[in-house]
Amino acid sequence: MSESSANGSGREERRRGLRLEAASRVTGLVTSVLDLHVRIALKEADREKRRLVGGLALLCGGLAALLLAVLAGELALLLWWVMLKGWGWIQAALGLAVLNLLLSGVLLRIGGQLTRGPYLPETMAGITKTTRALVGR
Repeated sequence: MSESSANGSGREERRRGLRLEAASRVTGLVTSVLDLHVRIALKEADREKRRLVGGLALLCGGLAALLLAVLAGELALLLWWVMLKGWGWIQAALGLAVLNLLLSGVLLRIGGQLTRGPYLPETMAGITKTTRALVGR
């Protein structure tokens, strides 16, 4: 083998080595950028989770206050029926129970109509998974 062909082969190997090194650097750079992107996305997800949990806590507090207001309103209605209308306690309590049953029936019927409809496959899978987890299957 002549020296020129051995010398040419060495150059070829160095070029190939430089190309591999450059490809390795580009791959490392891309990996680094993707890692940074994932870290930023995880931080954003953490912030969103905290925001949602805080919002849910405030909604629960609002619903508790609403429940207390409804109970106070029902007590006032019950007292009004007994004191001003002259109804007996049993009649007033039964009237309030009937009123609550009618209102809950209407609300459940409307809520049932609103929740019907086509769902995306991912939504159905999530609902099924959650229901199974809650039921214990």
